Amino acid sequence: MICVIISIGLPLTLVAIYSLYSQVKNDHVAPIYIINLLISDIFQFCCMIVEVAKLEGKKEDLKIEPNYQIFSCIYNIGVLANVGFMICIALERYLLIAWPLWYRFRRTIKSSLVVCVVVWTLPLVFLLSAYFWVESTVVITILGVLPLVPFPLLIFFLGGTLKSLSAAISVSSDEKRRIVGMLVLVLLIYTLLFLPTIIVFLIEKARDNTLIKLRLILVRFSPLADLILYFFIRKGAIDKLLASLCCCRMDSDDNSRSSV
Repeated sequence: MICVIISIGLPLTLVAIYSLYSQVKNDHVAPIYIINLLISDIFQFCCMIVEVAKLEGKKEDLKIEPNYQIFSCIYNIGVLANVGFMICIALERYLLIAWPLWYRFRRTIKSSLVVCVVVWTLPLVFLLSAYFWVESTVVITILGVLPLVPFPLLIFFLGGTLKSLSAAISVSSDEKRRIVGMLVLVLLIYTLLFLPTIIVFLIEKARDNTLIKLRLILVRFSPLADLILYFFIRKGAIDKLLASLCCCRMDSDDNSRSSV
């Protein structure tokens, strides 16, 4: 399963990063956080490759024993950075709808890069301090509680965006649909793929092997799910899909009103 995820996700992620980087060169700020999100996925893919090599080495009785704890630390940095950039993407989309004029005048590539450096630094500092200076039980508790913080933030950003949609006159209808779709997708990715990990860490009954394997499988799929965000940045087919969904919803609402 890991080999399939790597073979599909790694080349597509590299292509998506290259495509989004061309937009940044044209002074578009929006893709910067998604590019860094995809780079965190590259970190996870590389660690998955090392994991597969370790499993194959055990099968063939090869005496290849590098320090896999380092790769585990890198993988966790990639996962935590992934969550951090999901918050950045949701915050940016929320500001574009709720405070469009302020956002358009204040956003710069330089400020976005500073935020990216902070998001990459915080997981590194936390994990290094956790691995070398904190007891393992404390690390498990922190790793379980820390991912809970983005959940209310993502819900707030989605709710605030939906509330401010009608007031965002300067934002086109297609862009509004892409923004809402992206926020919904980010919340779904976090809820379906990361919340099971929180449950495993926080609930004592969730320490059995089945749930541990389930949450590991779900987290492994997060880089593939992140690729869907790429289509919400690119204008084209996703606009037609979202427009058709919105039209279907409006038709159903009209039918319900006429029946009443």
